[in-house]
Amino acid sequence: MSKATIGVIGGSGLYDMEGLEQVERVTVETPFGSPSDEYVTGVLNGVRMVFLPRHGRGHRLLPSEVNYRANIFGMKKLGVERIISVSAVGSLKDAIAPGHIVIPDQFIDRTKGLRRDTFFGDGIVAHAGFADPVCHPLSETLYNAALKAGATVHKGGSYICMEGPAFSTRAESFSYLALGASVIGMTNLTEAKLAREAEICYGIIALSTDYDCWHDSHDDVTVEAIIQIIHQNVAMAKNIIRHAVAEIGGERDCPCASAMQYAIITDRSVIPEATRQKLEPIIGKYL
Repeated sequence: MSKATIGVIGGSGLYDMEGLEQVERVTVETPFGSPSDEYVTGVLNGVRMVFLPRHGRGHRLLPSEVNYRANIFGMKKLGVERIISVSAVGSLKDAIAPGHIVIPDQFIDRTKGLRRDTFFGDGIVAHAGFADPVCHPLSETLYNAALKAGATVHKGGSYICMEGPAFSTRAESFSYLALGASVIGMTNLTEAKLAREAEICYGIIALSTDYDCWHDSHDDVTVEAIIQIIHQNVAMAKNIIRHAVAEIGGERDCPCASAMQYAIITDRSVIPEATRQKLEPIIGKYL
């Protein structure tokens, strides 16, 4: 079995992949509260996998209610080194049609400060580098895997992360077009920030479900339309993951594995013991 453990964060249908063996449900306790749900662990073609439904089973949690810190901390405790995040997004480019796949490589933040998107505080300050917010080698693997799976896939592009839960106004949608962004969603930026602090590689399979509300030749986004496209794309997402897992090796040589080496600015002698213990799985090797 490969030593690498790969995490998958997504919605319903992504924790029951065909061919997943040795399936177990695992409850993980974290100092940041409870994750969205139980983790589902298993082995896929010799690779250990950990699956988590971002919004909980049955989609119970708003994007703002997801305990992102607990979700990523739990992945870290379970030995995950790479996270593949699967998300539905709205398209902000005519060429990205509903049903297409996008592998974004940048973010624009339009959340409202409601989310806890860092493990730090409580007596310790750290500033993670985030110029390149996703793992380049992992994203390259996901792009190539999407091609092998037969998807229509777009490489790169900026992801607008909005707060929600309401969709964009038309004026907002046009303003995002002016920024040159490729897609819009409500979750991935927060995960990416925490994954960087946890030194976990992070890549996105973004499933285009609609044209938001800017496209005059298409209906405005609705939940009904989104669900229909998601159901069509679950099989494709699984195929992409299956191809990607086959290509991901054990050892990492990307900057993600040492992202926090020089990020901690606080004098080690003044870090509270309780905070030191809480963050042991995240940055213990640097303290």
